[in-house]
Amino acid sequence: MKTTSFTESPDEFALQLFGKKTNDISVHSYILENKNGMQAEVITYGATIKSLKIPVNNKLIDVVLGFNDLDSYIKSYDLPSAPYFGTTVGRYAGRIHKGSFSLNNKIFQLNQNNNENTLHGGFVGFGRKIWNVANITIGENPSITLSLLSEDSEENFPGELQVALTYILTEENELKLEYKATTTEDTIINLTHHSYFNLNGHDSDVLDQVMFINSDKILETTAEGIPTGEFTSLASHDFDFRTFKNCPSVIDNSFVVESKNAVAAKLFSQKNNLEMIVYTDQPSVHVYVGGNCFNILKGKENTDYHSASGICFETQNFPDAPNHQHFPNSVLKKGDEYIQKTTYKFQSL
Repeated sequence: MKTTSFTESPDEFALQLFGKKTNDISVHSYILENKNGMQAEVITYGATIKSLKIPVNNKLIDVVLGFNDLDSYIKSYDLPSAPYFGTTVGRYAGRIHKGSFSLNNKIFQLNQNNNENTLHGGFVGFGRKIWNVANITIGENPSITLSLLSEDSEENFPGELQVALTYILTEENELKLEYKATTTEDTIINLTHHSYFNLNGHDSDVLDQVMFINSDKILETTAEGIPTGEFTSLASHDFDFRTFKNCPSVIDNSFVVESKNAVAAKLFSQKNNLEMIVYTDQPSVHVYVGGNCFNILKGKENTDYHSASGICFETQNFPDAPNHQHFPNSVLKKGDEYIQKTTYKFQSL
């Protein structure tokens, strides 16, 4: 394995220039490829997975939604509901009620970008930032590490947060995500990955695919998607996916995952005989169907994405955890390190 580290000029390692923002800052694209031919294309805008191609029956199937150009990614945040295609979500994934929380006896008021609430980090979350490339390895199990410095009081979050995300493409056809973060002050954090998966290919829909979720309860939420603090049992519930069921046309729920690093969820396409298995050390997987370009933007290969084009498995802490003492801890203390690991494994059955 060859390892390359750099802090100033990653351009020579870039597969291509993906585009430039209006302030003339370059965004680059990188491709990881394992010995089986599986490919993951990563862009530095949002530390985003632009494409994920799986070898199936001697051809490559792109199983995530995305755009061909940087301008479309940028404009997607102006849609009636931003889809966050393939992005890294932070500082806090999910909703925070009224954008407010208490930490160390101090009230913090975040920017409110979802009615009166804060969603996915506020107006300019991590998915809209240009990340730096800190390290690349090539050969077996190729990887790329991207880093981001979130300034103190950005979106009104406390502390300067240093984040690193490593994507590893293993020889077992796994896409592994390893997050690390440190802070200069006590803060809250909840990072997740927001790819929309479609095992039939990004240009179809997911309604004929089946999924399994290793969970017996979901978070009870209000009509605005804010946790009440209670849990809903999935016994005799339409969203009991402990046996395989078809993907629903509408879902936006946090499933409680009790067993860390065990199978959290599965998605299966009978058409391609392809299965995706999700492993995580996080306490929940938020499942969402509903990404949409509202007939305004075109996806990859001139595709018209609609609300059933893909399904998200967002491994994360509970939404609004800072406001519920009995929810898992969401506080990162100065001097400690946030570590999160998630794996998406693909296999033919």
